Amino acid sequence: MSGVEVITFGCRLNTYESEVMRAEAEKAGLNNAVLVNTCAVTGEAVRQARQAIRRARRDNPHARIIVTGCAAQTEKHTFAEMPEVDAVLGNEEKLKSAAYRALPDFGVSAEEKLRVNDIMSVRETAPQMVKLIDGHVRAFVQVQNGCDHRCTFCIIPYGRGNSRSVPMGAVVEQARKLVEGGYSEIVLTGVDATSYGGDLPGKPSLGQLAKKLLKQVPEIRRLRLSSIDSIEADDHLWDLIADEPRFMPHLHLSLQHGDDLILKRMKRRHSSADAVAFCERVKTLRPETSFGADMIAGFPTETEEMFANAARHAEDCGIAHLHVFPYSPRAGTPAARMPQLDRALVKERAGRLRDVGKRLHEAHLDGMVGSTQEILVENNGLAHTENFTLVDAAGLKPRALVPVTITGHNGKHLTMRPAILAGTASLRN
Repeated sequence: MSGVEVITFGCRLNTYESEVMRAEAEKAGLNNAVLVNTCAVTGEAVRQARQAIRRARRDNPHARIIVTGCAAQTEKHTFAEMPEVDAVLGNEEKLKSAAYRALPDFGVSAEEKLRVNDIMSVRETAPQMVKLIDGHVRAFVQVQNGCDHRCTFCIIPYGRGNSRSVPMGAVVEQARKLVEGGYSEIVLTGVDATSYGGDLPGKPSLGQLAKKLLKQVPEIRRLRLSSIDSIEADDHLWDLIADEPRFMPHLHLSLQHGDDLILKRMKRRHSSADAVAFCERVKTLRPETSFGADMIAGFPTETEEMFANAARHAEDCGIAHLHVFPYSPRAGTPAARMPQLDRALVKERAGRLRDVGKRLHEAHLDGMVGSTQEILVENNGLAHTENFTLVDAAGLKPRALVPVTITGHNGKHLTMRPAILAGTASLRN
């Protein structure tokens, strides 16, 4: 192979950073290299990364394989000891061209492979500028990194460090460049995005940042949040939900569970009632809003009654896009030391919770049939509505914003016909 190939796991922030990594590696003159940007959220994510590394070595026997990302930060020796790996970079180092110029030669020891510093010592997030997000029709913009909270199940603060924000001016500049490059939708992303601004002068909020973006870059057609911790929603964010049509009516919530005792044991800062009240207020202000959510099944000490509370909570919040994770113990977290459930039970409960999510999703799809929606066409023949529901858009041009009428669904995504028949031929490939 020639050039730099990047394999990305995990969140939208990783997707954004992979573009930074590619640019910095190329700036350093790196060639014939595979960069693996890992995720540490679950043990399964780490397993998949290791599998991808072995596959990359089989496919590229003479390439340099460099592993980075959250799993590399939290489990550096796991990757350094893999014979397929030539170097391991930390989450801070991966964004600097100097790290790629200082790579060790082939055949060095595991310790010599390591370029992983203490992430907790990082106090700022330097603005990173990218021209495009490879393979995506929506552009991700990093506004924040790290997390000051210590949920008992989560290893990510140890992979990302403490919360730090990108200055507002740099976010505006990056968004403007991406819009000038042809992106009509901007997605604000971070590890704990709603904590944005607490470390900046004047302590601006995420809502203030979003308002400033829409004012100073009026060409943004759609502005979306990658995720939200509902307990941190500020008044400016509520203004956008109520009054700004360019602020997309889809919010992905970090719920994690729906039983109050489990939420306390997780060290979450909201109660189940808080989450329901948030969703009800959003729906009152913007009825077309859909909710996504992450929920964990089989958390340590979870009883059948507690699990039932979680399933009911997904219904009470009206979660249309439910992402279910079977609990995965992460070494070094308090939850890993709690009494664990049998793995078979954890998987069984995750399956039942996914069934709840499937039912809620189908009900959401039913409710959209007959409506008119504006869709953003992806590169894979699908598209997303404003409330982030998938639509079969086969034949329409990628990146196009197209008004359509929803005609039905197949249980997974919507079907449509163009809402304006005259002139629609120009929208097709």
